[in-house]
Amino acid sequence: MLQIIEPSQAGTVESNDILIILTPVSADKGIHVELTSPVLKKYGRQINNVIQEVLREQGIDAVHVSANDRGALDCTIRARMMTAIDRAAAKEVLG
Repeated sequence: MLQIIEPSQAGTVESNDILIILTPVSADKGIHVELTSPVLKKYGRQINNVIQEVLREQGIDAVHVSANDRGALDCTIRARMMTAIDRAAAKEVLG
């Protein structure tokens, strides 16, 4: 299980990319995704699904995600999420 302990970002606002900003929140706040995209009406649900899927796979259950999409493919969204998580997270140590 991972915990987001500091703000981080990955990506750019260039064409075909996505800027992901992760901000830690208290455990009771859960996951909140704020998404902006010129293709929000057509692909917003899919972009949100990819973001949520990566968070679930990494065991993250409390974070604020700000995503500024510029036409990124799913693989790019996934890569940017993983990079932002790596920069922001602390792995839970089991004793």
